[in-house]
Amino acid sequence: MTKQLKKLFFTIALATMLVGCASANNKDPLEGINRGIYKFNDVADRGLIKPVATAYKTVTPSPIRKGVSNFFSNISTLTTVVNDLLQLKFAHAFTDAGRFVINTTFGIVGLIDVASMDGIEKRNEDFGQTLGHWGVGTGPYVVLPLLGPSTVRDAAGLLVDTVTTDPITYTHNIGQIRLHNQLRTAQLVDKRAQLLDASDIVDNASIDPYAFLRDAYLQRRASLVQDGLVPQELIKQDDGDFEAADEDKAQTN
Repeated sequence: MTKQLKKLFFTIALATMLVGCASANNKDPLEGINRGIYKFNDVADRGLIKPVATAYKTVTPSPIRKGVSNFFSNISTLTTVVNDLLQLKFAHAFTDAGRFVINTTFGIVGLIDVASMDGIEKRNEDFGQTLGHWGVGTGPYVVLPLLGPSTVRDAAGLLVDTVTTDPITYTHNIGQIRLHNQLRTAQLVDKRAQLLDASDIVDNASIDPYAFLRDAYLQRRASLVQDGLVPQELIKQDDGDFEAADEDKAQTN
């Protein structure tokens, strides 16, 4: 067994143990630490990442930005295909692999989303979803430095995907450090540029952006794991939180 595989199995085992030890009755037992990291991320975002993303969106023509987004979306399909197989979704794996081949060839390395033009659905699967598919709990909610909302399960899944199925990681492994750093930076700026409007809405509409993002993230991940379905108790819980926030806001006004 290679050293890389040993690290991978150790990561999975550690994540499973942490998830098993986590309290199911408290979705955010690390809230104090999480809020500190959230504040750090917010300062870094407002001071550097958001201005760079805003400038990128302002000066870069829309077709070029669309091509960059398509490129990164296309290479992420490799992760989706692998996790389709791990979840025994063989029909999805076949379709997603076909989507990757079509976009990589006819779409000029993914710059053009030809598959979507042909009506082929875009799906996203990752190892965090795979763990959830097989019954592994989320574990505590965590906020990752610069990366934002996650859980113990999803953070472990992100590490596994990055090490095993992320083509950008391969550029680092073959010694192309400069190319790796350029691709990571471009990926970060592209993703942040796509979220500019959404982040402004959160800042303006939410009394507590931290809690809003946490609840929205947990609900979205629950939906992804269950292929579009959300547990009824989670919907009720979130609806109660949002209603309370709306009432508070109305009273303030």
